[in-house]
Amino acid sequence: MDFAINVVVPAAQAFIMFSLGLGLEIDDFRRVFRRRTAFAIGAFSQIVLLPIAAFCVIMAFNLPPVMAAGLMLLSFCPGGVSSNVITKLSRGDLALSVSMTAVTSVMAFITVPPLATWSVLYFMGESAPDFSFFEIAIFTFLVTTLPVITGIIVRHLFNNMARRLEHPLQNTAVVFWALLILALFVANRDLIIAYMPTLGYSTMTLPLVLMLIGLAFGKILGLNKSEGKTVGIETSVQNSPLGITLAIVITGTSSSLGEVPMALPSALYSITMYLVVLPFMFYFRWRSRGDAMESVAAE
Repeated sequence: MDFAINVVVPAAQAFIMFSLGLGLEIDDFRRVFRRRTAFAIGAFSQIVLLPIAAFCVIMAFNLPPVMAAGLMLLSFCPGGVSSNVITKLSRGDLALSVSMTAVTSVMAFITVPPLATWSVLYFMGESAPDFSFFEIAIFTFLVTTLPVITGIIVRHLFNNMARRLEHPLQNTAVVFWALLILALFVANRDLIIAYMPTLGYSTMTLPLVLMLIGLAFGKILGLNKSEGKTVGIETSVQNSPLGITLAIVITGTSSSLGEVPMALPSALYSITMYLVVLPFMFYFRWRSRGDAMESVAAE
């Protein structure tokens, strides 16, 4: 378990981010600026509204300090590759989803360290572990920002090869992600079940609130249906493995999740967010099919 926590999880995280970067071109970032409104709304929802919602959920359920710090830590993490897959299956705006994930991942080493430092010190006070701000920044850069940038560079320099590898690597990354979540749950199922009464309601409420906020925010500010549901998905689907590994880096504990209670909110959220988001995905697909049929009938 020590090897899995210290090596496999960070390596899997880096591989997933690299596969994301490999699917991006410089033009993808130019398109972000051409679609400033949709991207700005999505980024604001993820970077600002998400932590605010997490803070409110913590207060509402009166979570213990270390659990509160862990849930806040998760809220600062960028979205993961699974949000892109769910957006595609929901018939959302895949280009917007990938752009949001990529940009927030590249920015993570700037946004995550100060916010993570604040949340741990705010909620845990004198009981906070002794950790290094710069260690968090370096770790975040190595497992999120650098792999994405490396993937983009490889795509730019070796475009034909990258195009051939893009889909196999992204499919592998999705499987890798799913196996990683499953392995973490199986290895710690008794612990996760034991903490379900403490964390279950909060980790079920948060993705539901985030999905509704993202959808409402997009509708109020004039996004189309495809963009609106993409913002909702990107806001509610978080990078749980990154939250787990960051908690381990901060606490300096590595033998098992049982010794890292700060990681438990991320571990549980990796399950509960899908219980909330997948019904929305099926609803979005059903609505998209209905809208398509209405469009054909109108013609």
